[in-house]
Amino acid sequence: MLRHEFQPGKLVAGAFLTIAGIVYVGDAGDAWETPWFVVIPLVIGGLSLAGATALLTRAIRKRHRAPQSPPRP
Repeated sequence: MLRHEFQPGKLVAGAFLTIAGIVYVGDAGDAWETPWFVVIPLVIGGLSLAGATALLTRAIRKRHRAPQSPPRP
């Protein structure tokens, strides 16, 4: 099995969208009553946090992968 690079931004986005789906299904199944405006900030906030996480991850990886210049004589 081929390994792939871990991408925490996608993990955060998936977690928030899963939570939004659970909130929606719970409301649709009459398990609880959720106001209509709750899911929108949840999704927007989750995607914003995922974007920030992805940018931070990219910056950290870019810094660690920067080529080392040879010392000057």
